[in-house]
Amino acid sequence: MTRPLQDIVALDFSQYLAGPSAALRLADLGARVIKVENPKTGDNSRHLSLKNMVYDGDSVNFQAINRDKESFAANLKDPEDLKLVKALVKKADVLIENFRPGIMAKFGLNYESARVLNPRLIYATVTGYGTEGPWKSKPGQDLLLQSMSGLAYTNGNGDQPPTPLGISMADIFAGTHMVDGILACLVRRSRTGEGGRVEVSLLESILYLQLEGLTTYLNNDHQPPVRSRVCNAHPNVPAPYGIYETSDGYIAVSMGSVTRLGRILGCPELAAYTDDTQWFRKRDEIQTVLARHLKGRPTSVWLTLLDDAGYWASAVLNWRQLTDSAAYQALDFSQDISRPGLPQLLTTRCPIRCDGHLLKSRKCAPRLGEDTAQVISDLSLKEDI
Repeated sequence: MTRPLQDIVALDFSQYLAGPSAALRLADLGARVIKVENPKTGDNSRHLSLKNMVYDGDSVNFQAINRDKESFAANLKDPEDLKLVKALVKKADVLIENFRPGIMAKFGLNYESARVLNPRLIYATVTGYGTEGPWKSKPGQDLLLQSMSGLAYTNGNGDQPPTPLGISMADIFAGTHMVDGILACLVRRSRTGEGGRVEVSLLESILYLQLEGLTTYLNNDHQPPVRSRVCNAHPNVPAPYGIYETSDGYIAVSMGSVTRLGRILGCPELAAYTDDTQWFRKRDEIQTVLARHLKGRPTSVWLTLLDDAGYWASAVLNWRQLTDSAAYQALDFSQDISRPGLPQLLTTRCPIRCDGHLLKSRKCAPRLGEDTAQVISDLSLKEDI
């Protein structure tokens, strides 16, 4: 299958997660992604490991985020290397960067300079908090963004401290939004021949994710969300919405009629809440009744009753249970990105299908600088110096 972005060349100057995840998606879609790295240190995420897991000298998370890319080592402070990089910019379709303001300008690689080198270039920048305002110089790290954006006050129960999610939400969604902008500019370029600039920030991306909650807040006299003290899953959704303990595990119960739920589960005390305006006002009270009742029997018993009645509910799986499930296996969602001659390394694949085909990885993450000579040769960079 010909991938949609075949023949597109993207330069990834970024580090850590937001920018590299955007570049990864372009690679999944068929672009040739060239990671421009400092020859001494490379991308700092090469050395930032999760659970101390390292593969082929680099962190496992670096391997996952940078599969299907090439590594071009260049010291931007070296005049000869900088000439090669500028020649590379002339040949590229997309450039992604996340340096502090002013760094790329110091090397003549900021947007204004790059568009002179290549008017067709799509230049994409990700920052922590945007380029204006009092927060623009703050460190853009995911936990800090979850904390400063209000998100941590939507998770956990009402009697618990603000609770972050254990995934890098701001980074991943900023990368996704960056790809949205890049693809839109590529479509426009196909009509006009002109490049463009894409700017995203972790803050704007994580705020956009909260559009339902923030819209409610902005139109409800600025009343903050109030988390249920019992099995909270969403601060603005009425009972029974939450995750509950059973006699042998947990069950997730989605939105629906509390009265009907009580009848299905054989809980008269729950079925007595017939006034649907109470389901939010008395959420803690209702969810306390439900939590007490659900502890009495196994998850499978409750799910049989709820599934048979068409009431939305599910088991709560850990990663082992998930990856062992027939549903996960049917997705063929794991892929092997091992380097030849080294132990197996598994990660997840691109979630997109194109023309009925899965977009699986074609190569492992690159060693630092291993593709420099090949890139110089393929793109005839020395002829453009």
